[in-house]
Amino acid sequence: MSSRTRRVRGLVVLSALLLGVSMLSACDNGDDIAGGGSADDTTGASAGSDASSGGSDDSSDSDDDAEVGTVSTNIKRKADVPVSTRLQVFAHHGRLSTVTVSGSGEVGALTGAIAGDGSAWKADDLLEPGTTYTVKASVRGDDGDLVTKRQKFTTQALSLSQQTYPSVAPLPGETVGVGMPVIVSFDVPVTDRANIEKHLHVTTAPEQPGTWHWISDSEVHYRPKKYWKTGTQVDVDVDINGVDAGNGIYGQEDRDVQFQVGDAHVYKVDTRTDQMKVFSNGKLLRTIPITTGQQPKFTTRSGIKVIIEKFDSKRMNSETVGIPVDSADGYDIDNVQWAMRVTYSGEFLHAAPWSVGSQGHANVSHGCTGMSTDNADWLYHMTIRGDVVDYVGTDRPMEPTNGYGDWNIPWSEYQQGSALVG
Repeated sequence: MSSRTRRVRGLVVLSALLLGVSMLSACDNGDDIAGGGSADDTTGASAGSDASSGGSDDSSDSDDDAEVGTVSTNIKRKADVPVSTRLQVFAHHGRLSTVTVSGSGEVGALTGAIAGDGSAWKADDLLEPGTTYTVKASVRGDDGDLVTKRQKFTTQALSLSQQTYPSVAPLPGETVGVGMPVIVSFDVPVTDRANIEKHLHVTTAPEQPGTWHWISDSEVHYRPKKYWKTGTQVDVDVDINGVDAGNGIYGQEDRDVQFQVGDAHVYKVDTRTDQMKVFSNGKLLRTIPITTGQQPKFTTRSGIKVIIEKFDSKRMNSETVGIPVDSADGYDIDNVQWAMRVTYSGEFLHAAPWSVGSQGHANVSHGCTGMSTDNADWLYHMTIRGDVVDYVGTDRPMEPTNGYGDWNIPWSEYQQGSALVG
């Protein structure tokens, strides 16, 4: 073979290689986005730069030396991506133009925002489990060209036992009394309380100081420093979807609940005088003769209690509080009217027509606060969940966790129940 033939064939091969490099650079537009947030991870960035330089030694002084725009994300794997990840997209040698992220199935779009300088995009929410996400990002490079890149990844699959669902009280739209705490209950225990609490927010109008207080790994309460102000509008934002709750557990769903505070109903019970004074917004409406627990056998607890729930009729059976029905102290009453619960252990305010003769004079009940049917009817129909019932006169204290007993804990001590203190 002649030297001329070898030279021509060499030029053909070189031309083919250069064409291949050119085609490779063009095909980069749409390849997978690199993970890890580093421009060095972005495949094809250097090839695009070399192609535009034309091999000139003076390229640094030329407009043609401007860098090709590239994109990367903080996702470093294609499968089993933790749901606690907040997706971020980064621009290199340019500014982000558009970013769209779609999730498979019913998940739909993952929204986010591009930073003002176009350097990054950040998702509004965390990721959903067992979902394939497709990221499509366009960057306008320093060279003026628009480059679009794509990335796909799949998040970790989670069973229900690996997710904790938050139930919230009060209910959406509910009107409650001034003593009602916000209660968030988790169906799977939370071990990283601090991380979850960072995503719990209460907003009030008017503003009032308040704090979260953990009752257990499955329940956290929030209350203001003083009773809620009448008419307060409260917004509870439980923003825990995808949040790491510790021990391999993640938040299952976000909750956003709004409720309002009604009139300030405060009922003051004195077990020594057997009288209950009913106040509404500071005004005394009625003084009701009552009877409370026989002492010392069934002493009613002293302290601040809060109405938990109401029943216009309720069966009361002594076996539910550990007293055999067939014993001397046993009872099974099928239709107790106008019953308002104040403790989990079984204390109620209710109609007690059988003890009217003792009401206002003696304590003869098994621990409940009994009154005439007419008085109970009147009180029941003005009472809402969260109204305050303040008891004095006995040496048996109200336990803070035996109902909505939050107000029996001094404010300074209550604050220490937050996982974010210290």
